[in-house]
Order: sequence, then C-alpha cells, then structure tokens
Amino acid sequence: MRDYEFTLKFKLPDPTTDTAMYVDALYESGCDDAIIGTGTKGFIALDFIREAPSAYDAMSSAINDVRKAIPRAEIVEASPDFVGVTDVANLLGCSRQNIQKLLSKSISDRPPAVYGGAQSVWHLFELLAWLIEHKNYQIDESLVEIAKTTRSLNLVKQSEMLDPDTQRKFHNLVSINIDTQ
Repeated sequence: MRDYEFTLKFKLPDPTTDTAMYVDALYESGCDDAIIGTGTKGFIALDFIREAPSAYDAMSSAINDVRKAIPRAEIVEASPDFVGVTDVANLLGCSRQNIQKLLSKSISDRPPAVYGGAQSVWHLFELLAWLIEHKNYQIDESLVEIAKTTRSLNLVKQSEMLDPDTQRKFHNLVSINIDTQ
C-alpha cells in the first residue's frame, strides 16, 4: 500500500447549491482523507492523500466516495496532470531554472508540450518519464503512477466530448500504420 496525493475537481449537479452543505456528507462518505475546497460556485475540489494498492484504486475509490455524497457530481479534472516548469520544479524539490535548463538543452528528445508558448504546458507523466529515462532522475514511484493515472482520466474525459464519428476519423488520421509486407 502506498500514499497517493491527487486532486479531483467536480461540477455540482445544481450550481446554485451552497457547496458548504456537502462538506459533512463528503466526510461521512469516506472523504475524510481530503481537504475540501468550496471556493467556486457550482464546483467542488478535493485534495486527497489516499492509501491504496495502486493510483487507479486510490482515484477510483475517491470518485466513488464523492458520488456517494453527491450522486450526480461530474468529474471535471484530475491533477497533477497539466504542468509548467515551476510546477515540475516544486514537485521535484529543485529550482525552476534547473528544469528550464534541462528542457532547453534537450529540444530533440524532450516530450512535446501540450501547449507551447511563453509558458509551455506538459502532461506531468510525460515529463517525469523523460526525466527518469533521459536524465537519470530518481522520482518517487507513487508520483509517476498518479501522474499517469490523472493523465489517463483527463484524456478519457476529454475524448467523451467528441462525437463518435469525428473521434473515429481523427483516430484514423493520426494513427501510424506500418506496412509489414
């Protein structure tokens, strides 16, 4: 069993409901290992440190516990997933300049940014895997596992927004077919 640290953000079924009314119900449903954020009307966020055999088990049990208290709550996002240079440095306990230097000197083999601009954004899992494989970083396995799991959840959630025909067309467009003849 490991401890997994992650955040789940939910859209509430009724945006006019006072989010504070859910706090006790969440605690009673099993979310006593989370800090609950109710600052944005119509949304609720929970920062978990949950012990489980895997990151998937930790996250799925947390989602199920939230849905016991708020049955029609819609998962919006799981984190850590989308990160910038500062986020990665904070997670790894090093300087922002160190991460920026590694990325700027490794243009050919670094993972592609989800958003490339003045403040580029990556999937955390891809950066961690790159740091382990190409830069010999020693990174806590639970962080790598939770980053992979949150990325997967967010990608599935985003893919649900596509209509099936469009999804199939784009899947065929971006897939690499290797002819083995």
